[in-house]
Amino acid sequence: MAELRLRIGTRGSPLALVQANETRDRLARAHGVDPAAFEIVVIKTSGDLIQDRALSEAGGKGLFTKEIDAAMLRGEIDIAVHSSKDLPTLLPEGIEVVGYLEREDPRDALISPRAARFEDLPQGARLGTASLRRQAIAKRLRPDLEISLLRGNVETRLKRAESGEIDATLLAYAGLKRLGLADRATAVLDVDVFVPAVGQGAIGITARSGDGAAASALAPILHVDTGVALAAERAFLTALDGSCKTPIAGHARLFDGSVKFHGILLRPDGSKAWEIRGIGPPDRAADLGRSAGEELKEREAAGAK
Repeated sequence: MAELRLRIGTRGSPLALVQANETRDRLARAHGVDPAAFEIVVIKTSGDLIQDRALSEAGGKGLFTKEIDAAMLRGEIDIAVHSSKDLPTLLPEGIEVVGYLEREDPRDALISPRAARFEDLPQGARLGTASLRRQAIAKRLRPDLEISLLRGNVETRLKRAESGEIDATLLAYAGLKRLGLADRATAVLDVDVFVPAVGQGAIGITARSGDGAAASALAPILHVDTGVALAAERAFLTALDGSCKTPIAGHARLFDGSVKFHGILLRPDGSKAWEIRGIGPPDRAADLGRSAGEELKEREAAGAK
């Protein structure tokens, strides 16, 4: 049997490296080999370099993946580890999502020195975020809030919030947990109110299409239920032509043998929102998400007239 070796592509942020190392460690345990069999290759992406404006103004989805995709197509890496919410719905020809690790907590977390709960933020408080989804949901709930751009890695954003430079920020709780920073969360927000980004909390792994060796190596560490949930969420996003320029949130979970889905489409200022819920069998998860997205698209079009 040939020696198992894979080169794992990743961004270089602290969180991305934690996720890549988690993938490597799971692979090593699953195959009973030394983790050194899986080389981690750090690739700088456009999204890491752009810090002066929102990603929606710089090209949207794909800014955290395109250089990694190019390295894979050149044969420089064998698999890539991504935060699933960064994955575009349409991947380059020759690359596919092989699957996902078991999902971490998908909720958003509030970080604020000014209030113990989101609803207790002072009138006109400054909320720092680069996410149109978080901005839109926050403004929907609290139109008085002032939104300011906040980019950078998790530690940078934590420091700016905790120093009082801004009154609050919102971060993925999964990222805080993976970095050992869960205690920095002021509050963890209700998943039905602050609906997560599609894929939030899930680590997605891509490989070259038709690479049977990579798919076979990954198979023991992939989580079926997470894959089912992400099939619904990504189909929802695809139906809405989702990009970083549109505030869209979607969350699916398996419960009592069914997939429950909750999606929302908003205007950036939170002034209007279209919401949908659905339930279906796991083997029709993508159909559930797709039909929910198509319905919201129709409702938005009708409401805009």
